[in-house]
Amino acid sequence: MATYLMIHGAWHGGWSFEPLREGLEAEGHTLVAPDLPGIGGDDATLAAVTLEGWAEFVARLARAQDSPVILCGHSRGGIVISQAGERAPQAIAALVYISAFLIPPGRSLNDLVADVPRLAAFEAGLSPLAGGAALALTPEGAAAAFYHLSPEPARVDACARLAPEPVAPLATPLDLGDAGYGSIPRHYIECDEDRAIPLAQQRAMQAAQPVASVTTLHSDHSPFLTCPDALVEALLGIAEGVIEREAA
Repeated sequence: MATYLMIHGAWHGGWSFEPLREGLEAEGHTLVAPDLPGIGGDDATLAAVTLEGWAEFVARLARAQDSPVILCGHSRGGIVISQAGERAPQAIAALVYISAFLIPPGRSLNDLVADVPRLAAFEAGLSPLAGGAALALTPEGAAAAFYHLSPEPARVDACARLAPEPVAPLATPLDLGDAGYGSIPRHYIECDEDRAIPLAQQRAMQAAQPVASVTTLHSDHSPFLTCPDALVEALLGIAEGVIEREAA
């Protein structure tokens, strides 16, 4: 069996992945879905957040697991799992990018999105906090960008849970190498109706950083809300390959 270590996206928390728990645990797997350090903190805490700090936190969690770790990142979580993979490649059996930022070494998330048009409602919903160290997002902006196909009760609940996002990690270039991050099999789960990371951008990232497998879901940016059963099925398929490889 495997441990799914799930890293949430911007403005979100570990709660994002609760709709997946029953399906994964029913097959004997473990789901670990932490809140990243600093999320929900005060201004000083938000200002102190770094990508390296997040990566080390995730690497420690990966090393502490008793079964093969499938490290999954949603959206902004992609940069966190890549950097954690660089720090602890021996502890991670696979990296899974769920409509996530798959970014080459030496570039930052901000670099990648600079030339990609973003949804007007999303842009209008952003505002700086903590002296510019974080960004808040309105429920209206989130609903338009993240949840336009999600069931209304789930969308309302998610919008009520959003927390300010620290900005320093978004501007930090990734420090990745072939012996660390590059040694871990990568998989991509793309969402065909994503308004936050359009499908064309998802596929451009896959072309620049080739992956072992691609699964396409009919979903907005939040498949854990919109199509949790299909997402569970995709994740279980990846686990089958991991378990076979570990047993070989």
